[in-house]
Amino acid sequence: MPGKFTVNVRRGDGYAVLETGSYLNQTAGEELFNRFNDLLEEGYTDFIINMSKTKIVNSIGISILIEMLEKLRERKGRLIFCNLSNVISKTFKIMGLTQYAGVYPNEEEAISALRGEG
Repeated sequence: MPGKFTVNVRRGDGYAVLETGSYLNQTAGEELFNRFNDLLEEGYTDFIINMSKTKIVNSIGISILIEMLEKLRERKGRLIFCNLSNVISKTFKIMGLTQYAGVYPNEEEAISALRGEG
């Protein structure tokens, strides 16, 4: 069984980074979604989800990510994923998430993309 899920939040200049850990299932997805909503209430609309510690995402986790994307579309916000494992990257492509969110190999490139540098 994968380890306990955590969400670390870092605030940048006009964006927030949500760093996930372990297995993104319903419980973990709800924690991620709650942190995301708190940041939306603070006025953030640009997000990076750093998944360097996440190796598995189940269907409920995917549905929560889709819900996040829908909320950001309503607010003209942006979502970028970074540090995806090969399996998660392929899953996101198959599920269509990459049509609505950026994907970058690391957090530095994701931040550059949000700033319009990449």
